[in-house]
Amino acid sequence: MTFANLHMYVLAVPLLTALAVNLLGRRSRTWIAPLTLGALSFSTVAAALVLVRVLREGTLHYTVGNWSPPYGIELVIDPLGALMLLLVAAAALLATSGALPSVALELPGREHLFFTLYLILIVGLMGLVITGDAFNLYVLLEITSITTYGLVAMGKGRAPLASFNYIIMGSIGACFYLLGVGYLYILTGTLNMADIAAILPTLPGTVAAATAFAFLLVGLWIKMAFFPLHGWLPNAYSLAPTGAGLLIAPLMTKVTIYLMIRVLYSIIHPNWALLAESGVQSALVWAAALGIVCASAMALGQRDLKRMLTYLIVAEVGYMVGGVFLANETGLTGALLHIVNDALMTLCLFLAAAAIVYRTGSLEFDSLRGLYRRMPVTLAAFTLAAFSMIGVPPTAGFFSKWYLLLGGIEAGQWGYVGALLFSSLVNAVLFFRIIEIAFFRNSAADDRPLPVTEAPAMLVGPLVLSALALVVLGLGAGGLVDSVILPAIAAFL
Repeated sequence: MTFANLHMYVLAVPLLTALAVNLLGRRSRTWIAPLTLGALSFSTVAAALVLVRVLREGTLHYTVGNWSPPYGIELVIDPLGALMLLLVAAAALLATSGALPSVALELPGREHLFFTLYLILIVGLMGLVITGDAFNLYVLLEITSITTYGLVAMGKGRAPLASFNYIIMGSIGACFYLLGVGYLYILTGTLNMADIAAILPTLPGTVAAATAFAFLLVGLWIKMAFFPLHGWLPNAYSLAPTGAGLLIAPLMTKVTIYLMIRVLYSIIHPNWALLAESGVQSALVWAAALGIVCASAMALGQRDLKRMLTYLIVAEVGYMVGGVFLANETGLTGALLHIVNDALMTLCLFLAAAAIVYRTGSLEFDSLRGLYRRMPVTLAAFTLAAFSMIGVPPTAGFFSKWYLLLGGIEAGQWGYVGALLFSSLVNAVLFFRIIEIAFFRNSAADDRPLPVTEAPAMLVGPLVLSALALVVLGLGAGGLVDSVILPAIAAFL
């Protein structure tokens, strides 16, 4: 192994481990935890080293199989891509630690099948954030989608039906994206993103290019559940096995939003005037604002914690899409920072939900009574993540929301600014309602002391780490913005 190819080992180790988990895990489940955690620990450390190297030396370009672009697949690891690679690896490591006890409880005897798909999904997500090839991006999108379909279908009750609905919508999104890639290939004769961006401005006419952009964006919006294309997400995420939700909820939508930013600024940016002059850019900000308001309102009507969180994911997608289409530096800074922050916030909340359901067997609001006394560590971490979702300083959520609000004001998009404020108020109502139930309402008719019954350390450990990370990331937001996000935006603009 050489440090020059370290980014490839970030992907290769968990991919090979998936095979080992499938072969050895079916013989003895004791192989699964050390293999999975070991592979993801390696990938996390290696991804951190890749980020350090990229910040020191600049963007890395790697040609797969020595086939130079545009004929071969090129991997492009710039500071933003390296940051996303580290985010996927670190979030996956924490999610996996929490998933192990949940999967053992919910899917006994099928753990090896679950974690085989799980690791392949992680590899697909890692590949998505560093590929520089438009068609390879489609292939990796389908790898992540197919593995997610399988993970969701392993849930109980109506989970297979939710997975089928997800398959239908995901396939439609994939077809839209592939049609867009096909149009671009017809126009430019290349699939390399940098080559496409260089060739498009030299071509006469804009109708075909605009059609290609529309197909690409609609495909990605379906994949990320951008309102009103979100119908598949609440059922898929809430009915999936608990362990699957720990990975797909924090990462799937955030990685897809990152891909949208890549497509916009790596391919479409030279033709950005098309979006602005046609009014599409402003309309998309208003659509994002509408999505934020509607998803937040739907979250208010839920009586199950996990289902409530799924609607908040849809609202958060509106945050980031709106921030991107504000098309100013401040809004884009907020959107990129919120990708990182929201991934960790969602991970922390779903880890807390996993710990609660592990001990109580239910996430209905009524079953949360008295949990502050029974599970104080879990509920303390949940409260910290809730404050971050609301936007209370110094948690991470405050700083990205602040950038998004400033970007909206700078762009004069007052509907978007109002939607952000409305959503924050709704989040406060939602989470303080849960805090009130868990803290002030007793789980029994009398006031007898309740024993502390936290979930296993494999679940509580990553929960506490993710909660602390929200404070650390909030306090270090300035450094992250200055060292990674602003240089990336300068390269985009």
